[in-house]
Amino acid sequence: MSNPFVQIVEPLDPKQPLKKFFNLSKLEDVRYAHLPFSIRILLEAAVRNCDEFLVKKGDVENILNWKVMQHKNVEVPFKPARVILQDFTGVPAVVDFAAMRDAVKKLGGDPEKINPICPVDLVIDHSIQVDFNRQPDSLQKNQELEFERNKERFEFLKWGSQAFKNLRIIPPGSGIIHQVNLEYLARVVMDQDGYYYPDSVVGTDSHTTMIDGLGVLGWGVGGIEAEAVMLGQPISMVLPEVVGYKLVGNPQPLVTSTDIVLTITKHLRQVGVVGKFVEFFGPGVAQLSIADRATIANMCPEYGATAAYFPVDDISIGYLVQTGRDKEKVMCTKRYLEAVGMLRDFTNSSQDPDFTQVVELDLHTVVPCCSGPKRPQDKVAVSDMKKDFETCLGAKQGFKGFQIAPDRHNSIVKFNFEGHEFELAHGSVVIAAITSCTNTSNPSVMLGAGLLAKKAVEAGLTVKPYIKTSLSPGSGVVTYYLRESGRFFTVVLWFDVVGYGCMTCIGNSGPLPESVVEAITQGDLVAVGVLSGNRNFEGRVHPNTRANYLASPPLVIAYAIAGTIRIDFEKEPLGINASGKKIFLKDIWPTRNEIQAVERQFVIPGMFKEVYEKIETVNKAWNALDAPSDKLYIWNPKSTYIKSPPFFDGLTLALQTPKTIEGAYVLLSFGDSVTTDHISPAGNIARNSPAARYLTSRGLTPREFNSYGSRTFANIRLVNKFIDKQGPQTIHFPSGETLDVFDAAERYKQAGHPLIVLAGKEYGAGSSRDWAAKGPFLLGVKAVLAESYERIHRSNLVGMGVIPLQYLPGEDAGTLGLTGRERYTIIIPENLKPQMNVQIKLDTGKTFNAIMRFDTDVELTYFHNGGILNYMIRKMAS
Repeated sequence: MSNPFVQIVEPLDPKQPLKKFFNLSKLEDVRYAHLPFSIRILLEAAVRNCDEFLVKKGDVENILNWKVMQHKNVEVPFKPARVILQDFTGVPAVVDFAAMRDAVKKLGGDPEKINPICPVDLVIDHSIQVDFNRQPDSLQKNQELEFERNKERFEFLKWGSQAFKNLRIIPPGSGIIHQVNLEYLARVVMDQDGYYYPDSVVGTDSHTTMIDGLGVLGWGVGGIEAEAVMLGQPISMVLPEVVGYKLVGNPQPLVTSTDIVLTITKHLRQVGVVGKFVEFFGPGVAQLSIADRATIANMCPEYGATAAYFPVDDISIGYLVQTGRDKEKVMCTKRYLEAVGMLRDFTNSSQDPDFTQVVELDLHTVVPCCSGPKRPQDKVAVSDMKKDFETCLGAKQGFKGFQIAPDRHNSIVKFNFEGHEFELAHGSVVIAAITSCTNTSNPSVMLGAGLLAKKAVEAGLTVKPYIKTSLSPGSGVVTYYLRESGRFFTVVLWFDVVGYGCMTCIGNSGPLPESVVEAITQGDLVAVGVLSGNRNFEGRVHPNTRANYLASPPLVIAYAIAGTIRIDFEKEPLGINASGKKIFLKDIWPTRNEIQAVERQFVIPGMFKEVYEKIETVNKAWNALDAPSDKLYIWNPKSTYIKSPPFFDGLTLALQTPKTIEGAYVLLSFGDSVTTDHISPAGNIARNSPAARYLTSRGLTPREFNSYGSRTFANIRLVNKFIDKQGPQTIHFPSGETLDVFDAAERYKQAGHPLIVLAGKEYGAGSSRDWAAKGPFLLGVKAVLAESYERIHRSNLVGMGVIPLQYLPGEDAGTLGLTGRERYTIIIPENLKPQMNVQIKLDTGKTFNAIMRFDTDVELTYFHNGGILNYMIRKMAS
C-alpha cells in the first residue's frame, strides 16, 4: 500500500525537484509544535515509513497525541535511519547473519535475502589492550599484538564487509565507535533514496546515546534487536515519557564537562528516568559546546534513560563545519531542520515544548568531582574524596564499602620495582588511564590535561614508575591537535598513546607489574584505578583494582602524580620538587580561558578532513588481510573464535507451542545491580576458568587466550548468594557440590533439568552485551526472576526467548521467603498477553505470581518463535 501521507511530500529546494521531504508542518496539526523535539523525530519516521502494515496511521496519531498517550503504555514502531556496531557486539551480529544465511538455505529460502537493508557501520575499537605502556613504541606493539590475537576475527569481519551489502567496516586503530560517529559518521540529516529526513541511529553499545549531543536521536539496543533493524524491522517501543532537563547559569572556571555529567548522572538517578527520554533545554545549553553535550549524552545509560537528547541548534551546525563536513550539505541540513521545525534556539523560551516533568540544574552549582568507588552514579566532590574513601574502607561490603578491619586501614606493603623500593597502601593508585569516548572526544578536557601535564613537568613533578599510565584517544584527531598545540602529554609523565580504542574503559587494561599484584595480594589492599571513563563496576577495570573512580582527564593526571586517592588537594601538595618546594594542584590547574585559547587556535576543520578521508584505508595490516569471497561463510571446526551458533539447530517453519517450565533449578541467586560484566565479562580470561580449560584443550597457551569479549557468568567479583565468597561458582543442588557455573550448568543440562536465575534490582545493568543473554540461553537458563531489569538486557533476553519475570510490586525473594534451593515450575498459559501475571509453583508447596515482562505484542510474537532471530529466519524462508 502507498504511504497515506504522500500529500505532504515536497522538494526542499524547487531547483532540485527529485530531492524531497515529508513536510510535517503540512499536517496542520497544532499538537506538533508542542511535541518534544525528540518525539518529533519518532513522528517523522512514522509518517515517512507509514505503510499500514509495519507502521500504521494509528501509530502516527498516537505519536502526535503524545501528551495524552505517553501515560497509556502504548506501543509505537520506530525505524532508525542506520545502525552502528562495535566489534565485541558486532562480531556476534555478523556471525548470526552468516548462520541465518545457512538456516534460510536449509529451509529452502534464498540465503542472500539475509542482508542489511539500512546503512550499517561497524567500528573495530574493543579489541586492543594495554599490554605495553611507558615505552616509545607502545602503540605499535599493542596494535601488532591486537592483530596477532584477533587475526581470525578480523578476517571474518572483512569477509562480512564483502559478503553483505550496506555493511561498512572502520578498521582497528581508527578510534572509538562513538567519537568516530560524532566526528565523521553522523549525518544529522540523511540524504537517502531521494529523501531528506532526520538522522537517527541504534547501536549495539549502550553509549550510542553520545550522538544525542549532536542532535541525532540514538540509543543502545541489544545485538539481537539491532539485527532485526538491519533486516528492515522497526523497533517496537513503548511511547516514552520525556523529562525536560533545564540547564541555567554558567559553569565555574575550574569545572569541566566531566564534573557536569557526573553531577547530572547522580541527579537523574535520584529523579528516576529509566525507560524515559531526557531532553535538555534552557539558556544553559547554549553555554555548552557540542563536545560538552556529547559528554553528557554519553553517560545516559549511567543515569538510566533511553536517550539524552540535545536538539540541533546553530552550535550543532557550527560543529559540522568545524569537523570538516561538506558545507553545501551542512546548509541543506539547516534548511531542512528549519522547514520541519526541528532547529532549536535554546535562548528562546517560546520554543520550549511540553514535557512529562521538568527538573533543573544551575551549572554554577557544579563542583569538581569524581564517581566511585564501584558505580558511576556515586558522585563524590573532589574536596571529599579522601574522607569518603576512608569511610568506604571500613563500611560494610557493598557499593560504598570494603569491610576492611579498622586496624588494617593504614597497612603498608613494601615492594621492589625495577631495582627500587616502593610502598603500597589502601588507596594507592596503580592504574591511571585517560580513556573512553566520554572524555577523549572533548578537546577542552583533553587540552586541559595536556596543559596540566606540561605545567606539572615544568614544576618538577612526575609519576611513580609502577603506576600503569595510558592515553587511548577516541580518534586520530585528538593526537593531531595535542601534538600541533605542543600540549602532548610529555614523556616525563608517561601518558603515552597506547592505542585508539576503548581499552581500559572496557576492561582491556592489560596486566599490572607482577610485583605490584603480589603487594596488593599480600596486603589484601584496596588498590585504585582512576580513569576518564563511564563505567567503574567492580571487576570491570582490572581484577586487582577493587576501587575505581571516574574522573576528568586533568584529575586522572593529578591523582597519578599524587599516587593515592587519599589526598586533600586543598590542604596537601601533589608533590615536592627537587628544590624542596611543595606543589599544589591549584598551582598547575589550567584556567578555562587558557584552554579555550588553545582550542580556538588548534582544533580546526583541516585536521578532521585529513584524519577521516583516509580512515578506511590507512591501516596497512587490515589492508593486507586475506578474506574469503564466498556468500556463505565456510566455518572452521577447529576455530576457538568464530563458530556457527547452535541457536538455529533443528529449526522448522512450523511454530512450537511454548510449554510450562517444569521443576527448574536455580543456577544462581543474586542481589541488586548485577551487570552484564558479571554475566559476560569482557576482560582477560583467568587461567583457572572453564574457558581457559577449554582453550587449553584446543592447544592454546595462556598468551593466546585473549579476552572474554573477543571470544558467562565468569567475573571474579560475581556474588552468588549460594557461595560465601566472590567468584564464578555455584552449588549443583542434586549432588551438593560447589562447581564453576559452566560445569554445574552442563550437569543440569545432561540430566535434562531446566534452569532459572534469581536476581534483585537493575539486573543486566551496564554494557549492551547480547552474549549476556546468549550465554545463559546456551547454559540452559529458561527464565530470570528479578525485581527490575536494565532496558537493553531485558530486550536481549526476549530476543533469545528467555522469559524475563518480575516480582509483583512490594515483593522480592526476601518477602516471599525464597532461598533459591527450591525447584520452580512456571505455568505458561496458552493465551499470552503483554505484561500478564503468571503463576509459579515451588516443590515446597508455595505458590506466587510474577509479571511476565513481554511488554508488547511484537515481543510475544518473538517468544512464540523462540526468539527474534528465529522469527526473522522463518519470515525470510517463507
